[in-house]
This record gives sequence, structure tokens and C-alpha cells, in this order.
Amino acid sequence: MELMAGAALAPKLLAANEYTQKYGLTLSQEDAQYLVQKRRQTLAETRRVEFGQGILPALIYEFCDSAYIEQSDYAETLARLQDIFFHFKNELLDQVSDEELLHFMKEQFETICEGDLDYLAGTCLSIFSQAVRAGYRGYEETAGKGIYGQFDEVPRWDRELYQETLKELFWR
Repeated sequence: MELMAGAALAPKLLAANEYTQKYGLTLSQEDAQYLVQKRRQTLAETRRVEFGQGILPALIYEFCDSAYIEQSDYAETLARLQDIFFHFKNELLDQVSDEELLHFMKEQFETICEGDLDYLAGTCLSIFSQAVRAGYRGYEETAGKGIYGQFDEVPRWDRELYQETLKELFWR
């Protein structure tokens, strides 16, 4: 059954090229096969099951207009986003809908994370999932949109501030 679902998914991923090409992103046949294979692997690793077309087409449409995704790493980025999505569906105990999680991921990726997938998974989504498990429900009213600043408790490195501090310490 999984093989049939994978075989049906590849054409849907390629069909999304009609929409995504206006953002300079397209998947090749090999990219589509790679994503189907990664989907199968991720589902096994996270012990999840998908019915229907799955999350990949939704990830494509949600993230294709990102300022941080380039053609050269498009398929790999989608594969990593898929891994992150399923990992956090588990972490969130399925309390957050697919749509809410996708919107939240995209908003964090574009704003706080500035395209950094490690920061998305390791900080923003980690803090968000802890909050949801503790009872936070603020995302429900906005379907995961508009809450980007709440889950960035870790100060980011600021190059200009670093340079100023160095000058103060060493060039007195």
C-alpha cells in the first residue's frame, strides 16, 4: 500500500512545478523520487502513517515563496522540512492541526529563523511544542499565524554588537 501511495505522490509533486516555477523552484523527476523515498523513511522513523496525498504537496505550496529557499537546495530543504514536520507532529501529541503547524513553521522560518532549519527545529518548534504540551492554545485562533515572536527566547548573535564589544574591550 505504501508503494502505491508513493507512486501516486511523485506526479503530484511534479504537478506543483506549474505553481512553484514562478518562484524559481522546480522539482525534477529524480527530486520527486528522492522526496517519495525520504517520505517513506521519515514515516518509518517517526512511526507515522499518512493517508491521501500526504504533507509534501502542502509543504511545497506553503514554502515555495520563501526568501530563503533556492533551487540548488530545494529538494533537500523540502525533505528536511518534512522530517521536522513529522517529528513535531509527534512532539505536539497531534494537538495541533497540520495546517496550524505548517503556518507556524513557515512564519518562524521566514522571520525569527531567517531560513535556518536547525534553529526552527532546535529552538522555535521545541519551545512551541513544550508550550502546547503545557496547555498553550494561543495558536488556535490564528491557525498558527501571527505568533512568531513568542517562541524565540534565545538571543541571536548580532555581528555589529559583537564588533562594538570587541572595540570596547581591545581598542581602548
